[in-house]
Amino acid sequence: GDAVRSYPDIGQLAFGRPGRKAIGAVMYAELYLVAISFLVLEGDNLDKLFPGATVDLLGYRLQGKQLFIALAASVVLPTTWLKNLGVLAYVSAVGLVSSAVLTVSLVWAGLAGTGFHRNSTSVLNLSGLPTSLGLYFVCFTGHAVFPTIYSSMRNNKHFSKVLLISSVLCSVNYGLTAMLGYMIYGDDVQSQVTLNLPSGKLYTKVAILMTLINPLAKYALLAAPITAAIEEKFSVPSGSGPARVAISTVVVVSTAVVASTVPFFGYLMSFIGSFLSVMATVIFPSLCFLKIYKAK
Repeated sequence: GDAVRSYPDIGQLAFGRPGRKAIGAVMYAELYLVAISFLVLEGDNLDKLFPGATVDLLGYRLQGKQLFIALAASVVLPTTWLKNLGVLAYVSAVGLVSSAVLTVSLVWAGLAGTGFHRNSTSVLNLSGLPTSLGLYFVCFTGHAVFPTIYSSMRNNKHFSKVLLISSVLCSVNYGLTAMLGYMIYGDDVQSQVTLNLPSGKLYTKVAILMTLINPLAKYALLAAPITAAIEEKFSVPSGSGPARVAISTVVVVSTAVVASTVPFFGYLMSFIGSFLSVMATVIFPSLCFLKIYKAK
């Protein structure tokens, strides 16, 4: 009951120490990579919104994507210092609205801009199935934060209901976005559909703005389990403010450094999805459930 507060705790309950280590390794790697991909997303889209931006800082020139990754990291940094994730619920709600507005702006782009016509390509291309499935699973990454959300809810009896509603809403939104992206751009659709949208148009600016809000709202939720794990590893006393600030700062800075050096957003997302997400969101929970409840 109370002893199980995180995903690795569930692993330990089911498979002992090896279960804890295996689930911990996959889960933290997944959360870390998703955090990196959020910063890559910010950098790419801000670069499209403000092309050619440069800043000279301490004798070092930051420009384009790298400049915006550094900027995004500095914006999310204070949110990772919060002890109570309840505050982030409001920020995440903004993220939900922004996802819906992004879909609307894609419809707008299809109607006003390019139109729904470039569909000479075959609808089903089986050779792309493994990559597509990987990317599809990325949409449902972040299961590792469920225990964190559950334990920070005011009334966690509603957790299952919240989970069902949010999963259905997400699925509908992802499905719509995927269909719109294909209907408008066909095979030319990029790993981030906002990069396909023509520069300077109002709907492009709206779409990019909405894309930018989402990662900023959710970054702290991803970082929280990583920070907690590091605190536990180094036996930092619970509630030590300065230590948590220091650890989360190191996490954010390191993700920013990696984000600045990773060139392939689509491949990064496919890897996270194909390997880590399937492990963390499908295989491990099923195995743990079967092991814990097999007697019944």
